[in-house]
Amino acid sequence: MNWKQLLSNKRFGLENLHEARKEDRTEFQRDYDRLIFSAPFRRLQNKTQVFPLPGSIFVHNRLTHSLEVSCVGRSLGNKIASELLKLHPELHDTHISEIGSIVSAACLAHDLGNPPFGHSGEKAIGTYFSEGKGRILQAYLSAKEWDDFTHFEGNANAFRLLTHQFQGRRPGGFVLTYATLAAIVKYPFSSQLAGSKQKFGFFTSEEEAFQKIAHELGLKKISKEGEPLKYCRHPLVYLVEAADDICYQMMDIEDAHKLKILTTQETKELYLRFFAPEKLEHIQSICKMVDDTNEQIAYLRSSAIGVLISECVRTFILHEEEILKGEFQGTLIQKLSSRVREAYENCSHTAFEKIYCSKDVVDIELAGYQVITTLVDLMIEAVRYPEKAYSQLLINRVSSQYHIQAPTLYEKIQAVLDYISGMTDVYALDLYRKINGNSLPAL
Repeated sequence: MNWKQLLSNKRFGLENLHEARKEDRTEFQRDYDRLIFSAPFRRLQNKTQVFPLPGSIFVHNRLTHSLEVSCVGRSLGNKIASELLKLHPELHDTHISEIGSIVSAACLAHDLGNPPFGHSGEKAIGTYFSEGKGRILQAYLSAKEWDDFTHFEGNANAFRLLTHQFQGRRPGGFVLTYATLAAIVKYPFSSQLAGSKQKFGFFTSEEEAFQKIAHELGLKKISKEGEPLKYCRHPLVYLVEAADDICYQMMDIEDAHKLKILTTQETKELYLRFFAPEKLEHIQSICKMVDDTNEQIAYLRSSAIGVLISECVRTFILHEEEILKGEFQGTLIQKLSSRVREAYENCSHTAFEKIYCSKDVVDIELAGYQVITTLVDLMIEAVRYPEKAYSQLLINRVSSQYHIQAPTLYEKIQAVLDYISGMTDVYALDLYRKINGNSLPAL
């Protein structure tokens, strides 16, 4: 793979207009702006990240998380672009200097396909088909289509949201650049290869779209003829992934401190492990300059993020050749220097033990399972038997952009999942309550 081809600014769905515009704002900055002003992005403000949506204490939701990931991604991209230009001055006339813009846009989009209630929403959809009432539908779907639903994945759903032509909308979905679209696909293979990790990059319905993007960008194809489709990652995927890994781990620790799940001392010790001995004294002296505990924690968190960014840049440049050949294994975080990697793993272990298994987090997962499973079940029943009176009541709630009356069962189910995964937590909960008669409109 080569950088010049990998950083194409051609737009998916508007290929015939490529290079017709000559304006100051670059195509990759247009991607960023287009995402910021979109309705799906706004809805992220009411979708769970880890903790239940805020009461008196404001913790992260999907929107604030995406904005922070985008900031870290931009820093990673800008620093790496600078290093690559030093190593490869011949790339000066390419889009290499815009890597920061590409990565920041991809980071904004990386969670757009996640359903309500965080990862429990994903699990609820997948297990509805693999373990729940949805099992009876297997007989009516192909093996590939069945894999799409039993392994339902937010990343694959984001790619669909960004590229699919919904009813009444223009071809190409969001009409983003090829480079930005490729940078969000963490798992560039079909659902047939999802395995036990339940991860894949595109549904059967978007397989052709991804192949088109991969061909344009020169992504290395791994699968042979007749095998399930699989490609090497676009190099910038590693930066989007690293930005996401850095933010959710560092910010979850800070949120846990605000919610008193972690003590101040525990939190400080977790962050201080990131710093080399010769820097510890300087870091601690700055902390002592302020009395506010939250300000101290915020400073330590931001400094730890700075260490992780520098380490990820070093690791990416060190392994650039392997990455371009499609031979790099694992993530950038896994390849960091031992001190920083151990500090990160210590945060991961603490988060699993004390945060992700905390009562508040588990409660939202339990609620999410119930709400999502109920809505999926009722809506699929409605699209299968639209002649029923109750089915019509449910269908009438669905926006016309979702092809509920599609000719095949696969497309009908996709329309249902498009509708439900686009809901906010509050909207899904409100609809669930109304369906169950627990909430009625004001009379």
